Amino acid sequence: MASKVMDLIYWKDTERTGMVLTGLVVGLLSLFQLSIISVVSTVSLAVMCFTISVRIYYQLLYALSWGDGEHPFKSYLDLDISFSGEQADLYMQKAIVMALSAVDTMKRLFFVGNLFESIKFLVLMYLVTYLGDLCNGLTLIIISVIAVFSLPLFYRQRQEQVDNLFVKIQAHIDNIKDFFKRLAQGGGPPPDPTPGGAKPKIQ
Repeated sequence: MASKVMDLIYWKDTERTGMVLTGLVVGLLSLFQLSIISVVSTVSLAVMCFTISVRIYYQLLYALSWGDGEHPFKSYLDLDISFSGEQADLYMQKAIVMALSAVDTMKRLFFVGNLFESIKFLVLMYLVTYLGDLCNGLTLIIISVIAVFSLPLFYRQRQEQVDNLFVKIQAHIDNIKDFFKRLAQGGGPPPDPTPGGAKPKIQ
C-alpha cells in the first residue's frame, strides 16, 4: 500500500495520478458550495453507477462469448488491506507515542518550559491569525493536496538546487537565532572563533 501511494505521489502512472488528484481537488472544491454529506453521497452515487455499469457490461460480453468473464475490478478486490495482530499493535503503539509526544510538546510550549521556544510559538500563532483572515481551513487542505502531488516530484528533479537554497536559508536562520540568544544574554559582540582570542597584528 505504501509503495502504491508513493507511485501516485511521484506520478509513476500519470493517468492514475491525474485521476486521483483531479478527484480530490474537485471533491474539496465542492465543499465550498455543498455540505460534506451531499458531496460524499453524490460521489458515492457516481462511483456506484460507474462500477455497476462496467460490471454489467463485462457480464454481457461474457454472455455473448466476447469476453473471458473475468471480474473487471478483480485487482482491487484482491488488494490486501488487512493487518496482522503484530502490525496492528505496532501502528497503535506508534500512534500513542506520537499523540503523547504532541501533548508533551504543547504542554511545554503553553506552560513556558523554554522561554525562547514559547516566544517562537507565540509569534507563529500570531502569524496564523493573519493566515486565517486570508483563507479558511478548506483552502489550506486543497493547497496541501496539490503540494503533496507536486513538491516531491519537483524536489526529485531539482534536488541539488533546492538543497543549496535550504542551506543558505538555514544559515540565515542560525544567524538570527544567534543574534537573539546574544541579545537575551545581555548583548555583546559574537564570540571570536580564533583559539585564544584575537591576536594583535604585527607591523
